[in-house]
Amino acid sequence: MLNKFLDVNPEVAKAVAEGKPVVALESTIISHGMPYPQNVETALKVEQIIRDNGAVPATIAIIGGRLKAGLTKEEIEYFGKKGQAITKASRRDLAVICAEGQDGATTVTTTMIIAHMAGIKFFATGGIGGVHRGAQQTFDISADLQELAHTPVMVCCAGAKAILDLALTLEYLETQGVPVLGYQTKELPAFYSRHSGLGVDYQMNTPEECAKVYKSNEDLGFHSGILLTNPIPEEFAMDDTIINNAIDEAIKEMDEKGIKGKACTPFLLAKVAALTGGDSLDSNIHLVFNNAQLMAKVACEYSKM
Repeated sequence: MLNKFLDVNPEVAKAVAEGKPVVALESTIISHGMPYPQNVETALKVEQIIRDNGAVPATIAIIGGRLKAGLTKEEIEYFGKKGQAITKASRRDLAVICAEGQDGATTVTTTMIIAHMAGIKFFATGGIGGVHRGAQQTFDISADLQELAHTPVMVCCAGAKAILDLALTLEYLETQGVPVLGYQTKELPAFYSRHSGLGVDYQMNTPEECAKVYKSNEDLGFHSGILLTNPIPEEFAMDDTIINNAIDEAIKEMDEKGIKGKACTPFLLAKVAALTGGDSLDSNIHLVFNNAQLMAKVACEYSKM
C-alpha cells in the first residue's frame, strides 16, 4: 500500500506500473541551488534530457505536506520562485513537514525515500553529501550516507561534493556496505573535477553493466542502495588548484562565521560559485545534465530485464 502522504504523478505512476524506465530528480537544486529563473530553466532541461534518453522524469518534492513523486511544470515554477524560503528537508524533517502541511525541498536522502515509496529505482543528482572535513571533532556526516545504506535506489552523481572529506566518505560507505561504482573510470570523481586520487570499488563501462549490478543487488534481497559515480565531462571540469583554493577559502570563512549543520553545504556552494566567477555553478549544471543522461540510459536497460 502506498504511503498515505504520497502523491504520484499519473504519468509516473503509469510508467512504474508498466515497468517503464523512470528517473527521480531532487528539488533542493531548484530551491537552494541557483537563482530564479535559472533554477526553473535548469530543472525543466534536466527533465527533457531524461525524456530524450527514453525515460520518464520524476522531480520529487514536498508541497503542503504531501510527498510528490513527479512535479508538474507549474509546481516546478512555484518551487523556483519560492526558492530558499522552502525548508531543506532531510529524513528528520519529514514527519514535522507532513504533520504541519509545509513545503520541503528534498535532499538526496529524502528524494531516495520518496522515490522508493513510489517504486522508482533510479535517481540522478549532482553530488551526494558525505563526511565533512573535521568530522573527527564535529561528527558532521550527511544523512545521505545512511540512506544509501538502507534504501535500495541507485544514485548517479559526480562523486561526493568536493567541499567534503572524500577519503572518509568512501570509508564510511564501505563500512555501510554500499558499492561505489565508477562509470568508465577507476577513480572517484570529485564533483567539479574528474580526479580525486581515490579509487572506486568497481569500474562499469556501459549502462547495461550498471543495470545488471542493480538487478543483482535486488535479486539478492539486499536493501542497500548503490552509488554510481560519473565524472564531469572534460570540457566542463574545473582546474584542480583553482577549485581547491576556492573551497579552502570558503571553508575558512564558514568556520569564522560559525555556520554549522545543514546550512554548511548551501553556504559553501554559493561562496565557491562567487569565488570562481560563476564557473563552478556552470560546471554544476553540466554535471547534472550528464548524470541525468546516464541514469536514463541505465533505467532503460533495467526495464528490458
